[in-house]
This record gives sequence, C-alpha cells and structure tokens, in this order.
Amino acid sequence: MKTFLYNLAHTRAGDRGDVLNIGVIARRKEHYPLIAAELPASRVKAFFGTWCRGEVLRYELPKLGALNFVLYGALDGGALASLRLDTQGRSYGYALLRLEIEVPDGLAFDRLV
Repeated sequence: MKTFLYNLAHTRAGDRGDVLNIGVIARRKEHYPLIAAELPASRVKAFFGTWCRGEVLRYELPKLGALNFVLYGALDGGALASLRLDTQGRSYGYALLRLEIEVPDGLAFDRLV
C-alpha cells in the first residue's frame, strides 16, 4: 500500500542563501526504519527535479528518529536573488511530505491525509 510521507513524518526546514536543509522526523519510533529505507538522497533530489541543481546530502539521526537532507543549489540563488515566488525552506519541507512511499502491511499509522 502507498501513503504520503505526511502520514509517517513531519518536517522542519531552514535556508541560508542557496542552501536548504530539511529535517524529516518520524511520527512514531517504528516508522524511522521505513522512512530511512524509502528516502535515499537520490530520491529526494529526483523529487525536487530541476528545483535542486546541486548535490543532496543525507544525514541520519536514528536516536532522534530523523533524517536531515542538505540541498545545494535549491533556492535559485537565495531569497534576495531569486525571482521564484517562494524561496523559503519550509515550502520545500511541506512539498516533500507529499512524496508517496510504500508501506508494508501491518504497519500502524494514522491516516492524516
């Protein structure tokens, strides 16, 4: 079965210049291994497509049940340099929550969307 990442995690994001970071935090401890398996850096980069022109790095924080992604070249030069409508990191965090992931049968989660 597929579900949106939103049902298993929430995000926090920040930006500085043309660099963006997105923290993906599991809603439940048992969700973290699935999230870690379903979200390699390459998939996050592919999800954002041409909106992220640079490298994407992934850092694992298993004791916190979280992943942190750093996206380079993702803000079109930064808030003051870009002509994009919204160059804030939080928008990218919310967008990532719409990523569909495969959920194994029997995994408990609250369907929020």
